Amino acid sequence: MDHADHMKDSVEVAVAAIRAADPARFDDPTPCTEFTLGKVVNHLAFGLLLAELAGRKQEWDADWDPNGTAPYLVGHPESEWARLAAEQGERVVRAWAEPTAWDGDAPFGGATMPAPAVGSMMTAEFVLHGWDVARGAGARLAEVSPDLAATVLEGVRAIAPMGRDGGWFGAEVPVGADATTLDRALAESGRDPGWTA
Repeated sequence: MDHADHMKDSVEVAVAAIRAADPARFDDPTPCTEFTLGKVVNHLAFGLLLAELAGRKQEWDADWDPNGTAPYLVGHPESEWARLAAEQGERVVRAWAEPTAWDGDAPFGGATMPAPAVGSMMTAEFVLHGWDVARGAGARLAEVSPDLAATVLEGVRAIAPMGRDGGWFGAEVPVGADATTLDRALAESGRDPGWTA
């Protein structure tokens, strides 16, 4: 598998988690202690939009509020969010399937980063936040292959210091020597792999 395949698989994990999240439970807690289920779904949906733009080397609209509702969800009932996120996920996959998406630099979040770093970061984020959504929704996470799990762990390790400094990763959670690769990625991002609602 190559990085575009990993991106595709991570998007599928994220979209499956959003599909499994009942809007009636959007006020429920999640492993992201400051985010309800609905807020994590929205955050993940917003990430799908930002990832597409980065893959296409396009700036995002400076008027967008990254803490607000994802622009393509605005005006739509929460019951439609899963469908809209799935459509957005398809756009992400198409964008990052282009070899040029992984070349050079890409605009992201008001800054410019190496495109491979953005791709790696978002691949990890889609699985991590997909897990957050699935756990908050009381659903099973879609299967994460060993290859994808290893890529997520690598992505987490690449951004963990920045994530902790920025406050969007918590302190590493201890796990046993027999922890799965995905559980190690979750733990190193500050998540408790054993978290339940």
